[in-house]
Amino acid sequence: MAIADDAKSFMQTLLQNEAQFMDLLSYIFLFWALSVIVSLQYVRAPYGRYSRGGWGVQIPGKVAWFVQELPSFVVPLYLAVFTDCPRAGEKRNQIALSLFLLHYFQRTFVFSCLIKGGKPTPLVPFVLAFIFCLLNGYLQGGHLLRYADLSTVSDFCFYAGILIFLVGMAINIYSDHVLRNLRKEGEKGYKIPYGGMFEYVSGANFFGESLEWIGLAVMCGTFPTLAFAIFTACNIGPRACQHHRWYQEKFDDYPRNRKAFIPFIL
Repeated sequence: MAIADDAKSFMQTLLQNEAQFMDLLSYIFLFWALSVIVSLQYVRAPYGRYSRGGWGVQIPGKVAWFVQELPSFVVPLYLAVFTDCPRAGEKRNQIALSLFLLHYFQRTFVFSCLIKGGKPTPLVPFVLAFIFCLLNGYLQGGHLLRYADLSTVSDFCFYAGILIFLVGMAINIYSDHVLRNLRKEGEKGYKIPYGGMFEYVSGANFFGESLEWIGLAVMCGTFPTLAFAIFTACNIGPRACQHHRWYQEKFDDYPRNRKAFIPFIL
C-alpha cells in the first residue's frame, strides 16, 4: 500500500511540473536511442524482411502498423481538444504541430493501407513501437501546445526547417512507392530498388524520414524535437545499414557506389 501511495505521489509531482517531466522524457529518449543503436549492432529488429519467431505472437503487418502509429496522431489531437493549451493559438506552433500530424496521418491512414503482403510483426517490436508512439505523441504534441516558444527561433531556421521537413517527407513517400512497386502482381522475392534517392542510398525511405525530424528540430529548436530526431536516426540508421549489407550479399550486381543511409557519407 505504501508503495502505491509513493507511486501516486511521484506521478502527481511529475504532472505538476510537466515541463520538467517532458525534459526527463526527452533524456529517456536519448538513453533509449543509445541502447537501440548499440543493440542493433548485434541483432536485426525482427520485423519486415527480418521477421522471425521467438518474439511473441505474429500480428498482421497492416494491423500492426496502423495500431502502433495511431497514438502519435490521436494523442496530440486529444490534448488540443480536451486540455488547456496556452500555445495552441500561436501560428508557428500550429504549423509545427500540423507537420507532425501530417506525417502521422500519412503513416497511419495511408501507408498502412498501401502495404502489399507485408510480413507479420511479432508482438515485442509491435508493443515497443506502440509505447514509443504513445509517449512521443504526448511529448511532441504537449510541448508544442503548452510550452514551446517558437518566437525565439530565427525566420531562417524556421522556414529552412519547414523546407527540410517537406523534402524529407517527399523522399520518404516516394521511396515507399518505389519499394511497393518493385514486384508485379503474383511475384515473390526481393529486387534492387532504383530511382529517386535509391540511386544514392539503400535506405532512401529511412533517409527521408530522418530528414523530416531533423527539419522539425531545426524549425522548433526545442529539446523534445531534437531528442526525437536523434532517436529516429539511431533507430532506423542501423536498419538502413543492415539493408545495405543484405542487398550486397544477395545481389552480385548491386550498385557499388551506393551508400547505406547518408548520401556520399555512410
